[in-house]
Formats: sequence, C-alpha cells, structure tokens
Amino acid sequence: MNWVLLIIAGLFEVLFVFFLGKAKESTGNTMYLWYTAFAISLTLSMSLMIKVTKTLPMGTAYAVWTGIGAVGSVALGILVFKEPATFWRLLFLTTLIGSIIGLKVVSH
Repeated sequence: MNWVLLIIAGLFEVLFVFFLGKAKESTGNTMYLWYTAFAISLTLSMSLMIKVTKTLPMGTAYAVWTGIGAVGSVALGILVFKEPATFWRLLFLTTLIGSIIGLKVVSH
C-alpha cells in the first residue's frame, strides 16, 4: 500500500509543477488560483511522502518520489508546455525510468 501512496505522492509532485507552469503563464486572479492549486498539491505530495517514509527506506522513497516528479515534469513540459523532445532528453529520461524501476526491484 505504501508503494501506491508513494506513486500518488509523485503524481502530486507532477501536478504542482504543472500548476506552477500555468501560474507562470497567467495574470490576475487566474494566477492566484493556479498558485493555490500549486500549494494544495505541494502539501498533499509532502504529506504522503512523510507517511510513506515511516515504513519505506528514506533514500529509496525519496529517489522514487523525485524520479516520478522528474519524469512526469519532463513529459508535461514536452506535451503541454511545448518543450523540445530531443534524443538526449528522451534517452536520459529512459535511463531515469530504468533506475526508478531498479530501486523498486532491489528494495525490500
């Protein structure tokens, strides 16, 4: 169950990056709504992370959490914010995914 919560925490990390990007593009009251969504997502992500580190190894949990955030943020950047999808970005993104899976496999 804690691995599921860790994945959800990582997804909230991706969400707070998305909301931060949308706030950057906005002005006025809309900007404040995006920043509010950012703060809520950040709080949920951190709260779940605190919960899962009570039973999962800290180093593994942190690496998986940040890895999900990094992979998701790069994917969002490419798909939503029109960042370039170069060969090297995709290659290193793939190696990051492999590393996250590897950490899960070797963790007890």
